[in-house]
Amino acid sequence: MTEPERPTPLDPAELGFERIVYEKTPPRATITLNRPDVLNAFDFRMLRELARACEDASWDDELRVVVVTGAGRAFCVGADLKSWSEDYLGKPGEYWKWFGAFKDMHDRLREIGKPTVARINGICVGGGNELQMACDLAVMADDAFIRHVGPEHGSVPAGGATQWLPIMVGDRRAREILLLCEEIPAAKAAEWGLVNFAVPRDRLDAEVDRVVESLAAKLPQTVRYTKQQLNFWRDLSWHETVNHARDWLALSMATEEPRTAIERFLDRK
Repeated sequence: MTEPERPTPLDPAELGFERIVYEKTPPRATITLNRPDVLNAFDFRMLRELARACEDASWDDELRVVVVTGAGRAFCVGADLKSWSEDYLGKPGEYWKWFGAFKDMHDRLREIGKPTVARINGICVGGGNELQMACDLAVMADDAFIRHVGPEHGSVPAGGATQWLPIMVGDRRAREILLLCEEIPAAKAAEWGLVNFAVPRDRLDAEVDRVVESLAAKLPQTVRYTKQQLNFWRDLSWHETVNHARDWLALSMATEEPRTAIERFLDRK
């Protein structure tokens, strides 16, 4: 792929995405994770496409708000464990590269310079929760749930959860979410401050529209800098920990614990 001469946004059709659907209807852009057969689990290409879509949206002055959602019955269930089993278990160097794409996607999303809204249409697990936490606001269908499963699958949830959950919901609740690995229903997620709004499924789009309309009416330069300041603590905890986590998790992929856990999970599937 040739690099652009200047930061010029493109028509989404020119970007050739295969794992996501990227749509522009100014003042809104919508990024839809589009692997419904695996509940929108991340693979390497999806991570790269998400990062590129965020970059393009950041360059497009006609866009005021970016909505992130999922196709089918899930928002996102985090990493594709089948891909991990085939490509990364026992290969620390390869996992380190994969996590670099995960980190770059998060950085591009958080630093997009526009407000972002997670439209949580369904199951939201692991890295999916980290993705929605990376957005500024979240609207969740009331029959969806959030859950972390890393301690059951051999992956420390250090791609945003260990860093941001204590800021969002408090230390005790963060430990409850990450260590017990229990489902957090939408109403509780809203009560705890993990999402902003939990609404009946048939009102999900109307509520997202309401939030987008309100955000789009604000002054873009002022919103951009407000967001930059609001991200201070989130970015501080992220940058202080994420590269260490990247190295530790890469080395962990060479140990027996994640291999056994992932193989057991895939055997159940």
